[in-house]
Amino acid sequence: MPDIYTPIDKTSKRSNGVFGKSGTGKTFLTRLLLIGILQKRQAVSLVFDMHNEYGWEGGSEKGYKVKGLKQLFPSQVAIFSLDEEGSKRRRVKTDFIVRIGYDEIEPEDIQLLCQTLNLTDASVQAAYQLAHEFGDRQWLETTLSTKDKEETKELLSRLNIHESTYRNLRRGLEMLRRLPFLVPKSPDNPVQRILEYLDRGINVILEFGRYEDFTAYILVANLLTRRIHAQYRERKERALGEDTTPPRPLVITIEEAHRFLNPQLSNQTIFGIIAREMRKYNVTLLTVDQRPSGIDAEVMSQLGTKITCLLDNEKDIDSVLSGASGKSELKTVLSRLETKQQALVFGHAVPMPVPIKVREYGTDYKQFGQTDLSAIVSEAQQSQEAEDLWAD
Repeated sequence: MPDIYTPIDKTSKRSNGVFGKSGTGKTFLTRLLLIGILQKRQAVSLVFDMHNEYGWEGGSEKGYKVKGLKQLFPSQVAIFSLDEEGSKRRRVKTDFIVRIGYDEIEPEDIQLLCQTLNLTDASVQAAYQLAHEFGDRQWLETTLSTKDKEETKELLSRLNIHESTYRNLRRGLEMLRRLPFLVPKSPDNPVQRILEYLDRGINVILEFGRYEDFTAYILVANLLTRRIHAQYRERKERALGEDTTPPRPLVITIEEAHRFLNPQLSNQTIFGIIAREMRKYNVTLLTVDQRPSGIDAEVMSQLGTKITCLLDNEKDIDSVLSGASGKSELKTVLSRLETKQQALVFGHAVPMPVPIKVREYGTDYKQFGQTDLSAIVSEAQQSQEAEDLWAD
């Protein structure tokens, strides 16, 4: 079988997806894709690294450590961290410690947390009312600092907020306040720092450290992405109006993508907007998920290229292959994939669906000097094994 080439510039022009059940090597495959984007320099990446696997080093199921992007490309990758102490314990040299101020959190950020914080719809609407009353910059801190019963009673009466609704909202906000990276006033602006690195062509990986719960991940990823996207939109529109250079294309990587892109939330989240815009403002997504059936069908249809490892849930398979020609044949190919190191690539970046066997990550870093799928697919592995997947 000849070498398989998939231009990275094509994959970075559309939002894409990496799918597969747990343990199939999605993280290793995603890391290889990020290396390809980095080396081709067609775009820069912002990675929301929930499990600290992409930045400094990761681990394999065989027990050995593998180098992350920062070790491989120290001058082209910056590590931002929410957990300074954890980074020090892991001996990770960080470029910036992220602190988020109460004044940066808006009701839109709270709305996405309704499930993880167990908020009712009425509580979310109360957050908007409080923001209107106290201002976007002061509403959260003012709400948390209001303890006088009479003052609270008068406030709820004036805004027509039920007491039980207010208590539900306060409980959720108190949970947020316990996150150490949230502070009354941030000493620096993380959005501006990220943009400074991206503008210089440096890829940013935001490690969450010990904050691996979905509350922290959803809050931070959504909050930062909304503001970064707004900056990109403004810059792209200015470039169009003034005939100047547009911002450098940006690929944002999110894990557990169904948490942001499920049918209930996809119309409300910035990630759903980015997926539907199809690079309108030079921002695309790389979604990584083991439950593609949890992603809104319209969003799935907007993903240009899909790289799918083994899936054994019928709903997940139908979701990934939705809209693909030759669906029954592709189902057969997916069912024949091995548990590890095999995947099916189809969509915008390849002329036809291609089964591949992924190279062993971490065994020969010298091979990462390539800029196409040969960085992902071992030449020695592009043999009869892939062809057998198509056999009757």
